[in-house]
Amino acid sequence: MSVFTSVSIQELQAWLQGYTIGEVVELKGISSGITNTNYFVTTTQDKYVLTLFEHNAMDELPYFIDLMSHLSAHGVPCPQPIANKAGVSLHMLNGKPAVLISCLSGRDIEVPNVKQCAEVGAVLAKMHIAGQSFIERVTGKPHRNPRDADWRIKTAEQVMPYMAPDDQQLLKDTLVFQSGLNTSNLPKGIIHADLFRDNVLFDGDKIGGLIDFYYACNDLLAYDLAVAVNDWCVQADGSLDDARVKAMLDAYQVIRPLTEAEQAAWNSMLRIAALRFWLSRLYDKIYPQDGELIHAKDPDHFKNILKLRIKQR
Repeated sequence: MSVFTSVSIQELQAWLQGYTIGEVVELKGISSGITNTNYFVTTTQDKYVLTLFEHNAMDELPYFIDLMSHLSAHGVPCPQPIANKAGVSLHMLNGKPAVLISCLSGRDIEVPNVKQCAEVGAVLAKMHIAGQSFIERVTGKPHRNPRDADWRIKTAEQVMPYMAPDDQQLLKDTLVFQSGLNTSNLPKGIIHADLFRDNVLFDGDKIGGLIDFYYACNDLLAYDLAVAVNDWCVQADGSLDDARVKAMLDAYQVIRPLTEAEQAAWNSMLRIAALRFWLSRLYDKIYPQDGELIHAKDPDHFKNILKLRIKQR
């Protein structure tokens, strides 16, 4: 993600005193994304990713660390948190909670093909199934989606005064649609909640791993799939690419078939997924953070996607 908190090699070396991962050779900031600070860390033994959490308190983070360990143990390709000699993965660094994780092979894909979309559908279904056996160690309760319907309502109130009248009306209409949506019969479980192209690494047409689990939570499984489709299976204008959509949904359903209720609610999930990212991008544009490297994303992209999904109902 963008670099908001600076770390020097000397500071990192001191932070890594309790680790057995070799000497630091290179520290390089990662500029993509907009939430946490990430660096590539190369040592004499291996390559890792250092994440500093800009918005999470220390006591919120064991959930994500435990989840990645659980999913990895169940065959889902995702980063492994690296522990020090005392068995601890999370520490404070320059005033922020920080973790070192394994660096997976592959790279993100700018324009995915049909086969790659099928791979994403299959691995997402595997993640949803593996997540069913995950129990949150600290509280034992499902981890609520921090960007759920209540967040969408609150964020809409914060961005509404800065929007053009037509956009305000679109947002108001979509919130009314959201308020009338009954999702009580839709399956829930662990979701990634941010499975965009920059959060999946590919080695050719094979997935090297899923990354950035820091929005993971317990929510609607079909919503998670809709988030992925809205990014992986669209043309430049946001319209759906039928071949890629079919490939992702078919591959997903080989492993976890959608229920009749999920199929009936599918377009609604696409609309709500579009709303969530339109709002978050609007908020980040209106209330930008300070940072050395910032990669802001265009909110109009998801506004257009939302409009198109409304037409498709």
